[in-house]
Amino acid sequence: MKLSELIINDIKPLSTNSKIGDLQMLFNQLTFSHIPVKNDYGAYLGCFSEADAHCFDSDKPLNEYLYALEDFHVRKNTLWLDVLENFAVNSTNIMPVLDEQNEYLGYYEINDVISLFSESPFFSEAGGILVVEKGINDYSFSEISQIVESNDGKLLGAFVSKMNTDLVHVTLKIGNTGLNEIIQTFRRYSYNIVSGHEEDGYIESLKERSDYLKKYLNM
Repeated sequence: MKLSELIINDIKPLSTNSKIGDLQMLFNQLTFSHIPVKNDYGAYLGCFSEADAHCFDSDKPLNEYLYALEDFHVRKNTLWLDVLENFAVNSTNIMPVLDEQNEYLGYYEINDVISLFSESPFFSEAGGILVVEKGINDYSFSEISQIVESNDGKLLGAFVSKMNTDLVHVTLKIGNTGLNEIIQTFRRYSYNIVSGHEEDGYIESLKERSDYLKKYLNM
């Protein structure tokens, strides 16, 4: 399914001439965090948040509170990862969609976009999750792919899940094989293994040897 097929247009933007009471009523009826607003010419201006709306005088028009508008939106051709980022950055569950001429087309709901994300192979295909760590200037996605594929693994997805000034965490979804051989290869390439959903045979082996040594010393 194309992301643009998820555009909804059942709630029209309010006009700046509408009363704050109309805005408050919409928030009472809907579960939206924001409501879009347009000017007298039909052009999209931004969104009022629910938190702000309930602080305004219900008898006054919206145009007296335009300073509180939050100007966020995406385009019809914006990639879904960028759409998700816009939801997160603006702490909203509704995202206005504009065309290239800035005409309002409708909006996305966050649950619809997340459901599309969950249909991607990263989530839908069977496989193991592995998180590796390396210096921020030393890791390479081409090297990571080579390590996985050299062990007959199939890389279903990868993304940087954590980053600071020194280190980066890369989360991998790997299909077609167990993780142990891949983990050992990552270690040979100086990657630290943060976590893996399959049992790490190397760690388990060390644990077994440690337990055996303790039993021997206690004899």
